[in-house]
Amino acid sequence: MFEIKAANIILYCKKWQSAVAFYKETLKLQVTFLNDWFVEFKLTDTARLSVANEIKASIKSSGGRGVTISWNVDDIYAAHSLMTEQGLNPSAIKNLWQSEVFYINDPEGNRIEFWAKG
Repeated sequence: MFEIKAANIILYCKKWQSAVAFYKETLKLQVTFLNDWFVEFKLTDTARLSVANEIKASIKSSGGRGVTISWNVDDIYAAHSLMTEQGLNPSAIKNLWQSEVFYINDPEGNRIEFWAKG
């Protein structure tokens, strides 16, 4: 058996600059690494989200098809309010899986799910 010590989601993007700006400037995620085609953002002490420019990567963008990034937040209403203030057009908060949930999309089309136990 093995132990997973950390996790990183890597999104390969056609709209790389827009995706970087979205996660850095709009969502205010902390940058932990960057170069001219790859940026890593801190989500938690052991979780990261990275965006890679598909032009320089061996993997191409999925165009947001089949990808949902799911984030458990402490205050679903504060998160929803912030996304609304940022002009991100979040979906309505709904009950799903015994939780309260809403969604936004990043510039690449990837769905981001925010949820909290209801």
